[in-house]
Amino acid sequence: MMRNVRVIVGIAGASGAALGVSVVRQLREVGAEVDLVASAAAQRTLKEEVGPDAWDHLKAQASQVHDVHNIGASIASGSVPVAGMIVAPCSMRSLAAIAAGLDDNLLTRAAGVQLKERRRLVLLAREAPLTLAHLRNMTSVTEMGAIVMPPVPAFYLNPTSVNQIVDQLAARAIDVLGIGGGLADQWQETV
Repeated sequence: MMRNVRVIVGIAGASGAALGVSVVRQLREVGAEVDLVASAAAQRTLKEEVGPDAWDHLKAQASQVHDVHNIGASIASGSVPVAGMIVAPCSMRSLAAIAAGLDDNLLTRAAGVQLKERRRLVLLAREAPLTLAHLRNMTSVTEMGAIVMPPVPAFYLNPTSVNQIVDQLAARAIDVLGIGGGLADQWQETV
């Protein structure tokens, strides 16, 4: 159990909203506190991809829900101790704002705070194919200390459902955050 571990989960408007749902669920299952912030586009995508009540169900799982427009929220300050932040999925718009240091909403501000405080920031960047602008933004945030983790399935685990793929990707993001490790299924060498 991860008692007294506080993690920010950002959900941006890219396709793959189920990734954010799984991250929040798995963090809560291991006892972590979750500060949730989602863009308006993310809330729409949750409804379209997960279901009409997805946002309400997700908010009920979070320890605290922050309005994306409230740049005065606790998670906008480096003085508030958190273990880091996962943005799942991370849209190319949010990636660009983080890369440019725009801090123009609470999601991008909280991500910028993780970078300035040298905390882990895991971005499940979701787009394909990638433009040169996307790649440059990924390089920029990586140079600043973020971890760009496109949600690429671990086919070697032989998943049998989309839910297994989503849960594995979410667990891997939590493991990459470095707050406990071991949630994701691991490669087992065969002889």
